[in-house]
Amino acid sequence: MRFKFIVEYDGTAYHGWQVQPEGPTIQGALEDAIREMRGESVRVAAAGRTDAGVHASGQVVSFSLQREVSADTLLRGLNALTPRDITVREAEVVADDFDPRRAARSRVYVYRIWNTRWPSPFWRHYAWHVARPLDVERMCSAAAQLIGEHDFTSFQAAGCDADNPVRRVLHSEIERAQPLLTYTIEATAFLRHMVRSIIGTLVEIGDGQRPVDDVARLLAARDRRLAGPTVPPCGLCLQQVNY
Repeated sequence: MRFKFIVEYDGTAYHGWQVQPEGPTIQGALEDAIREMRGESVRVAAAGRTDAGVHASGQVVSFSLQREVSADTLLRGLNALTPRDITVREAEVVADDFDPRRAARSRVYVYRIWNTRWPSPFWRHYAWHVARPLDVERMCSAAAQLIGEHDFTSFQAAGCDADNPVRRVLHSEIERAQPLLTYTIEATAFLRHMVRSIIGTLVEIGDGQRPVDDVARLLAARDRRLAGPTVPPCGLCLQQVNY
């Protein structure tokens, strides 16, 4: 039987999604819970391999079990066994060939910025604190330039293993609910650190360090050295995967 889960997690205490020897991971925690509940060692696949400190409210994962069990029983059992910062929200049986990464049509990420003089003890794990004032209208105009199909080499982390840096962005928008800024981006796929380097550039546009039309220049330049910094992971969340 093959299952599809929608999983939420707070990534603060984890070394990202993928199992690794350096420390705890989301994938490792789920696989440990499945093994404890069902006595089977499985490999859990995800729609997106989130980095250390990145969160998810709509991660999609999938795995197969040899012995029959209902999706609801599995959901309840795993929620009793996983740490409190990981929750299985939905579970269903899917076709044997379902692949959460390859089957995805688009992914939606949000990045939150706490934009006021003082940091928030409540948002410190879920938003990046930027004390200096930001011009949201300038940032919105710049963000809109990302929509469409582009080569995102200028926003790609060193060592990214993607075969092709071209991605299609379907939505790119910033909303403000003082003092919180929320950037939402939907694309067919993402490069490593793509959203975090985009945010680093948009913030520099918002505080006047760059012109509004600099995003178009950076896309054409295809040079990571020219774009803004890669910002902290705490503000990033995988919100939804569309199929």
